[in-house]
Order: sequence, then structure tokens, then C-alpha cells
Amino acid sequence: MDMDIKVFNRRRQDVMQLMGDGIAVITTAPERSRNRDVLYPFRPDSDFYYLTHYAEPEAIAVLCPGRAQGEFVLFCRERNPDREVWDGKRAGVEGAVEIYGADDAFPIDDVDEILPGMLENQGKVYGNMGYYPEFDMRLLNWINEVKGKARTGVHAPSELVDLSHILHELRLIKRSEEVALMKRAARISAAAHRRAMQHCQPGMMEYEIQAELEHEFRRGGSLSWAYPPIVAGGVNACTLHYIDNNGALNDGDLLLIDAAAEVDCYAADITRTFPVNGKFSAAQRDVYEVVLAAQLAAIDTARAGNHWNEPHDAAVRILVQGLIDLKLLEGELDGLIEQQTHKRFYMHRTGHWLGMDVHDVGDYKIDVDWRILEPGMAFTVEPGLYLPDDEDIDSALRGLGVRIEDDILINRQGNTVLSKDAPKTVADIESTMADR
Repeated sequence: MDMDIKVFNRRRQDVMQLMGDGIAVITTAPERSRNRDVLYPFRPDSDFYYLTHYAEPEAIAVLCPGRAQGEFVLFCRERNPDREVWDGKRAGVEGAVEIYGADDAFPIDDVDEILPGMLENQGKVYGNMGYYPEFDMRLLNWINEVKGKARTGVHAPSELVDLSHILHELRLIKRSEEVALMKRAARISAAAHRRAMQHCQPGMMEYEIQAELEHEFRRGGSLSWAYPPIVAGGVNACTLHYIDNNGALNDGDLLLIDAAAEVDCYAADITRTFPVNGKFSAAQRDVYEVVLAAQLAAIDTARAGNHWNEPHDAAVRILVQGLIDLKLLEGELDGLIEQQTHKRFYMHRTGHWLGMDVHDVGDYKIDVDWRILEPGMAFTVEPGLYLPDDEDIDSALRGLGVRIEDDILINRQGNTVLSKDAPKTVADIESTMADR
């Protein structure tokens, strides 16, 4: 989905207004070598892409409020017919202006000659500091080059400011065009989870299910997963970031899938847990229903005016009570929560911001207080229970891992579950799996 270039101009104007004065210099991500002369598929830096929509490597964007020749300057690769035969078309400096709305564009090879002059007599330099150390050093070298002209009356920037404080606050509140992309990513991802349920059979391998997920991502128009898929059968689900995906799927086991697509650099993030053979056992159902109740309670508290931690607190209360009912914990509910004894079985938070990055940008606290939820904020709600294969656990519960994750958008009425199309109740899962 191509967004109107006016969207990105508005974003740049918002950033420059918050900057006040000074100049912003940000780079995209570098290309990464996979092995020898093979590169990983290129994915632009999220901050850079948010402001430019420019998806090619080797690029630097400059925002210079009040610059007479234009406030948005892009340094990028030139057209190169010989390389384009091998690697595909490039926008070039002409395309940077015509396609991406740059006021001015220069070849990336000329940046060392041109950019230091743009830094002259600027009080502040804003940058995406700390992400790309080699570029940080280049920026410092350009500033030092300007300092070397002090005797000619040129002033060098006296402040180096991290742009993320400004930019990430803007990225935290999703606009309509962003929500549309996230909804599309969630729809594709939900279809992939349905496909996985309908293809899963005892005796298959985890990677076969991963292949079904990735098939649906591509078929739906996504060029990439948003993060390496987790396809964890049986006790593998108790490893939170399990990505080996090379185990057998056994009759009687649960399968936990944490997988989602990315669309135009916007992510979904969905987890579903279901029985390999299509039918929950009584013990599996008991654990699953506890996690589902915790998730629904958390989603219910995810509304404007509540603070960030309220969904987590709501989920923990349900999970701890469930652990008591399952005879995995003994004691009084509030005391167990205070002692955090549940962390043996639930060791992570209930969610995270979601957007261009799977674990998206934005502060969770303002000073010492949890952030108040506002319309436009998007995040995951993903409680779970992970019961290790330990002898002190009832054999029917041993080795069960259950997580249920959805993508939530806060609105004025409450919230929207972007990932609602992925089957979630026991009845819906079993019905989906029966249709195989």
C-alpha cells in the first residue's frame, strides 16, 4: 500500500516544529552481510522510513527548518544502469525529488563535501544517535570539520541531541494511514494462523507449519514476517523465544505459534495455542481457559484514561487465581501476587507497544508514573502460563505452554482488537481444526 507523499511531509513538518531550531541528520540502516557476498534482505531503519518512505539503502536525510533552498534534503544512490541490471531500479537523485518529495537531493558519494557546510552556524544537531556507531562517528567528524573553521567566523553546532525523544512520541500515536497498514498486517497474520490450524496434524514437523505461515504471509501481500516465527510444540512452548522450529508435533501435545506479518514496515504480532490433534484434553483446556480469561480481563481494561500497567495487573490476578485453582500455587491471592511467586510460571509482561517495530518505540512511564493510555496507541496483550516439565507438577499439566496474544488499538470508545480474525476460543479453535 503506497501512502500519499503528503503524509510524510506532514510528519517532517511535525518533527521540525518540535525541533524549533537546529538541523536533523538521520541515516537509514546499513546493509548487512549474511555470508561472503550474500546480503540479508534490506529493511530500512524505522525512524528514517517514517519520515521519508525511502526504502533503498545508503541514504541520509537532513531536515533543516527555514533553509531557503528547501527544508528536506536527501542524500541517496545515483542511478546506475550497470548495477540496476543486477539489483533492480534505483530512484536516483531525480526520483528522490519527484517520487519522495525531497526539496533537494544529492548523490550519497558527495555527502562528505556537502553536509559539513549544512552544519555551519547551526546551534543544535539532532540525530538517531546510538543505533549505528559508524555513522555516529561520521557525524562527529563532520561537526569537527566545521569546528576547524572557527577562525573564519563559522560557528559549529554546540549541542548534539537525540532525535528519538521527539520522533518516538509522534510514532507512539498511530494515525489513520498507519492503522490501515496495521489492520492489513493483522488480517494477513490471522489468516496464516487459521491456515496453520487447518494444516496441523500429528507427525508433522514444526518447520512444516512455519512454511504454511510464510506461504500465507506472501499470498496475502506481505514481503516479510515481522519477526522470526515461533512454532513450538509441546514443552518447546516453555522456551519463550524458541525459534529452532525443528521438533516433531506429537499427538496429544499443544502447539504454540507466535508469528505475524509485516506490511510496508508495519507489524502485527499474534500468538495462538492449539492442540496438535485438534481437541483439547481436559487439563489443556483448564490451563487455556485461565490464560484466555486473563487476556480478556486485560483487554477490557485497555481503554483511554487507564494507565499502561492496568491490563498487566488485571491479567496477573486472573493468572494467579488460576494457578491456585490448578493447585500449582498455595496461599492467599494478594499475598502470592505481592511475593511474585507466579513468576515461575509467568515471567514476562502482558504487552508492549506495537507499530513499525514489533517492540515499538515510546515511553511506558512519564517520570515515575505509568503512562495514561490515549486514542491511537497500539500494543499487544499477551498473557501466558508456562508449566515446566518438573516432577513437582502434576503429570497432566507438565510441559504445557500457553500464550494468547492480540493486537489492540485504543480508541475513544474503548479499544479495537486488530487481530480478532484469528480463532481464539476453545470452540472456535476446535471448529477451525475440524474443517481440515
